[in-house]
Amino acid sequence: MAGSSANGPFPGVIGKTLADSEPFFEQPPHPGEDAPNVVVVLLDDTGFAQLGCYGSDIDTTNVDRLAADGLQFTNFHVTPLCSPTRASLLTGRSQHTVGMRSVSNHCTGFPHQLGHITNHAATLAEVLKAEGYATFCAGKWHLTPSKDTSAAGPFDQWPLGRGFDRFYGFLDGETDQFHPELVVDNHHIDPPAGPDEGYHLSEDLVDQLLQMIRDSKGVRPDRPFFAYLPFGATHAPHQAPPAYLEKYRGRYDEGWDDVRQRWYQRQLELGVIPPGTELAPRNDGVEPWDSLPTNQKLLASRLQEAFAAFLDHTDDQIGRLVNGLRHIGQLDNTILVVLADNGASQEGGPFGVMHEMKFFNGILETPDEAVERLDDIGGPHSHTNYPWGWAQCGNSPFKWYKQNTHEGGVHVPMVVHWPNGIAADQRGTKRHQFINVSDLAPTLYELLGITPPNTLKGYEQLPVTGHSFATVLGDAAAPAANRLQYYELFGSRALVAEQDGIWWKAVTRHIHGQDFDDDRWELYNLSADPSECFDLAADQPEKLEELIGLWWEEADRHGILPLDDRTIELFAPRPNDRSPHPTSRRYVYRPPISPIPSSASPSPGGRAWDLTAKISRAKGDQGVVWATGSASAGISVFVQNDRLVVDYNAFMDRTIVESELPVPEGSSTLAVRLRRTSRTTGDLSIAIDGRDCGRAELPFMMRMISLLSDSIGFDHGSPVSERYEGSFDFTGEIHEVVIELGARSAADAETAARTEMARQ
Repeated sequence: MAGSSANGPFPGVIGKTLADSEPFFEQPPHPGEDAPNVVVVLLDDTGFAQLGCYGSDIDTTNVDRLAADGLQFTNFHVTPLCSPTRASLLTGRSQHTVGMRSVSNHCTGFPHQLGHITNHAATLAEVLKAEGYATFCAGKWHLTPSKDTSAAGPFDQWPLGRGFDRFYGFLDGETDQFHPELVVDNHHIDPPAGPDEGYHLSEDLVDQLLQMIRDSKGVRPDRPFFAYLPFGATHAPHQAPPAYLEKYRGRYDEGWDDVRQRWYQRQLELGVIPPGTELAPRNDGVEPWDSLPTNQKLLASRLQEAFAAFLDHTDDQIGRLVNGLRHIGQLDNTILVVLADNGASQEGGPFGVMHEMKFFNGILETPDEAVERLDDIGGPHSHTNYPWGWAQCGNSPFKWYKQNTHEGGVHVPMVVHWPNGIAADQRGTKRHQFINVSDLAPTLYELLGITPPNTLKGYEQLPVTGHSFATVLGDAAAPAANRLQYYELFGSRALVAEQDGIWWKAVTRHIHGQDFDDDRWELYNLSADPSECFDLAADQPEKLEELIGLWWEEADRHGILPLDDRTIELFAPRPNDRSPHPTSRRYVYRPPISPIPSSASPSPGGRAWDLTAKISRAKGDQGVVWATGSASAGISVFVQNDRLVVDYNAFMDRTIVESELPVPEGSSTLAVRLRRTSRTTGDLSIAIDGRDCGRAELPFMMRMISLLSDSIGFDHGSPVSERYEGSFDFTGEIHEVVIELGARSAADAETAARTEMARQ
């Protein structure tokens, strides 16, 4: 008889004895012995001109070598922001369709912004895993709702929940490269080393990814792999090892005008922009270099040096990955794609920033002040981003930046390397066809001979709407498959359409709060004017209206509506008693507990708050009770030398309160109370078992303290206080820590939200 099992009818035969039975061994899916591996390397906030092979003088030898032995794409486009690009890249569909019109920190209650990729749109990892691939991710994820990134989960939208067998990296929009907030698979971990031991996250990511690949290929050499390597680089903070920083010392003293002109000329010579392409004029807010004061030049030059060092260091890690693949004999049969997620960042503002938290606390560190700490830039004690002038230089020859739907925000580099799949006579050539990030997944599916399923894990799948450009790999003259592409972010919109051999673009840069009907649309003939220098809106209003009409049709087809220009407002947590943020604003923790990401923890900046901790200790027990932030800025509550201590570290300007009474042996209750006394000052007091025993006035009360995790029972990351080293774990027992938050003013709530936006 056939018999049955828990999984349905048994295909074999079950008789009375083994002699009259037939076993059945289920065969797992396998893509074939010769199926190629796939590696996708994603750079963050890297502009069109910043790689050496795209015009810059930054040393990106390894990516340049991949381009020289592969294909270099000069007309590749993405969304203007990281999470939407990642969603489109991994699904082959419109970012709005899959629920990721903006960053994963936002959830608006509409289908186009879920804060995660809808389960009705399978990722590359999910599809390839179902076909028998091993799937690995190392780096920045940023596709999980921020409230769900703590150790409490839920984990269904973490990388392992979306098709990856292994994950090593971070879940949010950015992290410190020397003290990263790391996740392995479904749990948080401490970094394996610190900057004093030579640690840098980019190196760690490549180490971990190569280990995953070697482990898989060593045991299962027959099984191909899909490896996704989304670096945190070159997103702020721009941080690199000292030798790389030193390498670029003085490189950019001539300023952004001369450097941009030189990079533009090299782009023409290399053929990455068409002959006759104009260099776009300076963006509003970018001043002529020669007009800047000396100290502003010194600061801006050093900030650009840090970016260049960061990119150079990242390129070397890509080289280590390539060498690792070559060493195990897997490079030739690997489709290796290197691309960026959006154009260069505008978040550094007109002057650049030394420490972004100072900026968002209203501390405007002038260049005259900042030059005293120039040597900190790029190191463990900095959190820098460069000014607009260098960002536009990185986007040459285009105008505007990340977050904008003009070419500076969406036109980025892409290189494809595949020795077994690219003919020898095509290697080192360029491809000028228009391609969008949503086209990558269907191209890979075609190259691998895979048809995406109609149903996966019980979810009916949305159609893959990207266009395969597989034919372009073998034929430089093949027509572009994608001839109509929309863009939208925070109300800024664009549409690119090919008509009768001419590539047209309609684009508008929306002003926050302005009526969408009042947006001024521009019209460009990209075939003749790739850098959007000559607006034809007044000359060809009928063509402009036609393209705007097509944009609205695409809006309907891809689920772009409703238009929504909210940004910072969407970062505020929504109190909900079935979320990490209770409506009472009362947070209760019972350690031991993992570090709590900032998006899921109480935020004490800019408001009154109380902390109460119930502890037990023996003589000599000491350590951190609660800490938030880092060595640059934060708050630490700890017991040391039998005293309760609070170190309020306001950007290295410390207010320290130490109890006049000893912390008793046995059980006790420790209390910290902070109250505002003005918009910028506060009063900090402490008590032990209800007895007041210390207070101090805060000359500056931080409105936004940090975007790093809270930790209970230890200090996670770089130590907040200089009175201890390392994590300074509490050696007694912490029974409970309760943090109660007061209401935050509207101004401080906006400050916190603006800070979070800058982090994306």
